Amino acid sequence: MDGEKKISGMKNVFLCIVSLAVMCILLFPIYWIFVTSLKTEKEIFQIPPTFWPQALNLKSYAAQVETGDFNMFQSFANSFLISVGATLISVVLSVPASYGIAKFRFKGKKVVLLGFLVTQMLPVAVLLTPMFIMFRNMHMYNTPWAAMLADATIGIPFSVLILKNYFASIPGDLEEAARIDGCNRFAAFIRVLIPIAKPGVMVCAIFSFLYAWGDLAYGMTFILDQQKRPITAGIFNFMGQYGTKWSYLTAFAIVTIIPVAIIFIFMQKYIISGMTSGAVKG
Repeated sequence: MDGEKKISGMKNVFLCIVSLAVMCILLFPIYWIFVTSLKTEKEIFQIPPTFWPQALNLKSYAAQVETGDFNMFQSFANSFLISVGATLISVVLSVPASYGIAKFRFKGKKVVLLGFLVTQMLPVAVLLTPMFIMFRNMHMYNTPWAAMLADATIGIPFSVLILKNYFASIPGDLEEAARIDGCNRFAAFIRVLIPIAKPGVMVCAIFSFLYAWGDLAYGMTFILDQQKRPITAGIFNFMGQYGTKWSYLTAFAIVTIIPVAIIFIFMQKYIISGMTSGAVKG
């Protein structure tokens, strides 16, 4: 509390105005997408543009639940299955890996960390071809497992780099005390270290889920059947040869970001504490 500074007077008013202006700028694209989803196709291209629809068009939202080649509920289920699977794979593999990197000394440790960092920089297009060959040879092509494993390759390096700082910041005396009480190294890791690093684990799980939920390239490449594809692949159902149904497409976008918004609303405590602690510790 001693380090906090209380801002008052004109400076406080000015900062509030700037914050509101920045918030409006950042949220305006989402507002415009929502408004566009409620307009007719004719009004969307009207000049000058309208900032609120003259006549509400709810057909774009009703089309999301109609039966046909694209089913919103089935796509939601596919995305949820792929995202949860990718999250579990990322967490289960990255937690012990980050613990080993943080607590053990071995040759090539810096090279391993550099490898995780480099994988974060590689564009998706570079990985599509080798992954396609690998999944085809493993008979996993056109299955949710292919998308899960592909999305996990995004979450694992991020999780390892974040959790490494958490485990490195935990005093070794806690682990030694647990071992004196009768725990072996694995039991101490499960019962003592993981609960302490819970904020970091939650952040990694959340971001791994969001990476998988928002993925388009892997879902489109490794899954051919429309009935098995994630919800992000549904965007192409509204892009035809002779034009794009913008009201349908924007309504689809609004429905797609609802789970993301819910996660940020209810998990922002873990996201903020986890990201700040991971950045400071280590």
